[in-house]
Amino acid sequence: MKKITKTFLRPIRYSLGPLPPNSNPKSPRLLNGHLDSALLHMALRGAEAKFHDYDAAITACVERRSLRYGQRAHAHMIKARYRPSAYLATRLAILYAKCRDMGGARNVFDEMPERSIVAWTAVISGYAQMGSHGEALELFVRMLATGILPNEFTLATILTSCSGACKLDLGRQVHSIAIKTNFESHIFVGSSLLDMYAKSNNILEARKVFDFLPERDVVSCTAILSGYAQLGLDEEALQLFIELYKEGMHCNYVTFTSLLTALSGLSALDYGKQVHSFTYRHELPFYVVLENSLIDMYSKCGSLTYARRVFNKMPERSSVSWNTMIVGYGKHGLGDEVIQLFNLMLREVKPDRVTFMAVLSGCSHGGLVDEGLSIFDYMIKEKGLKPEIGHYGCVVDLLGRAGRIEKALDFIKSMPFEPTAAMWGSLLGACRVHINIPAGEFVAKRLLDIEPENAGNYVILSNIYASASRWQDVVDVRKLMMEKAVIKEPGRSWINLDKVIHTFYSSDRFHPKKGEIEAKIKEIYAKIKEAGFVPDLSCVLHDVDDEQKERMLLGHSEKLAITFGLMGTPRSFMLRITKNLRVCVDCHNFAKFVSMVYEREISLRDSNRFHLFVKGACSCGDYW
Repeated sequence: MKKITKTFLRPIRYSLGPLPPNSNPKSPRLLNGHLDSALLHMALRGAEAKFHDYDAAITACVERRSLRYGQRAHAHMIKARYRPSAYLATRLAILYAKCRDMGGARNVFDEMPERSIVAWTAVISGYAQMGSHGEALELFVRMLATGILPNEFTLATILTSCSGACKLDLGRQVHSIAIKTNFESHIFVGSSLLDMYAKSNNILEARKVFDFLPERDVVSCTAILSGYAQLGLDEEALQLFIELYKEGMHCNYVTFTSLLTALSGLSALDYGKQVHSFTYRHELPFYVVLENSLIDMYSKCGSLTYARRVFNKMPERSSVSWNTMIVGYGKHGLGDEVIQLFNLMLREVKPDRVTFMAVLSGCSHGGLVDEGLSIFDYMIKEKGLKPEIGHYGCVVDLLGRAGRIEKALDFIKSMPFEPTAAMWGSLLGACRVHINIPAGEFVAKRLLDIEPENAGNYVILSNIYASASRWQDVVDVRKLMMEKAVIKEPGRSWINLDKVIHTFYSSDRFHPKKGEIEAKIKEIYAKIKEAGFVPDLSCVLHDVDDEQKERMLLGHSEKLAITFGLMGTPRSFMLRITKNLRVCVDCHNFAKFVSMVYEREISLRDSNRFHLFVKGACSCGDYW
């Protein structure tokens, strides 16, 4: 078991080594922080001011981060023609860097006849904290050229700049330097290394660094969890969190925020509720970012009631809070609630570009075409915001879902942007839903030119041809996929029961309860057919007989997950299913009839939106 420490904050520290013999570390002006007194004493001494006078004044300025008084002390040195020692010059550089005056820091640094590693680190760190990663990297290279070796603080800082500047190759070189200088396993350096690798999507290398650390604190644990969550490796993030928590990991609000991101991806409501309860039991301070993550988690787990409770109880809300809640309503197809919340937001917070994108998307999912077009005009004419490509994409999606394919095409022609693959993709999906073959072929041609490697585009085009029984065209599309070496992502659905995630693939042959599931789904099929269910055979992209098509439809992953849920839960339990792709029409109808015949509520989240099935009806109103 690795040792886990309780480091909650990680400031950059500057170790100056022993003070010069003529300094006074117990100066009352320094210890008491009497900045005015220190500066006054220095001024009264005039040209007779010595090291301890300047030391006391500059140290007090550093403690208070007082740039104005620090500049006065520096000016006094210059006027008195006092040449500061390397120690005092370094303190001045630290002062300017901490006060975010990098011009002043660099001037002091460049005038130093000799520099210790602390001076280099102070200025490099200042640039990094200002986001001037290019300058930090340039200075680091200069430092190495002078023969000065970095310490652990220099390495931790420059790795942050490698990450910020997306310089992974340089980061690997810094990693090599850390190994040669025996700082690789230092907690600060190790955390910065794994954070750099995680942010560059090299999660395996990040994990190697993490496993090599002799000690782990909350920062390093949070960094690796965040890396998994940001890459969508949600199960891995959850499993690692459970392991680390058992080992005694201490969590802060950033840790929980990263974990909630993973739980959102898994639709793991039970775990999400536990995290929420934990934050209350341990009385964590209010953090907007954590509350926003809770809203997002509850929304993505299909529990809008809980999401709204968190939202309503927030003592203060950022624009992100409003946007997250609006997105939640939109993904559930609740367009009216989207409009209502947007109107409330206008009274409290200024909407931003993300807000309008969320509202337009909500109108699209809710079928509010006229309202969405009005809001698009309102954003431009009333709020003076210039629409971005994403806003235009929402309008295209809005028109396409409503079946206004030609109007969507005209809108694309009038845009000041080149249409994106996502824009053409949403329109191709609309052509499939509304069986517009000419427009579908037109859109598909442009889409395949842009991203010929995307299997989803071929599948949708195949769907369009299959719906019209144009089987030769379906075969031709498949041949094209083989020529392009395009592989379709397999359908996958999962359900969380008793904190165990059960995953099903289409025509799953390897589940340990395969036989029981097959028997149960046949029983379900018979019952819902008696209630009026008719399989939608157009969802099968193969030219086979109807009986074979029905068997193929029974193997869809969401049907298997729903069946498994019915087998292992009481009637009062809501089934919460997540699918990685868009739910097909037949599975959508299947879920509606199951909710009616078995009197069960089913929440189905696909790659596009939520569907809540209650008593034979879906919250989307069959509009998706």
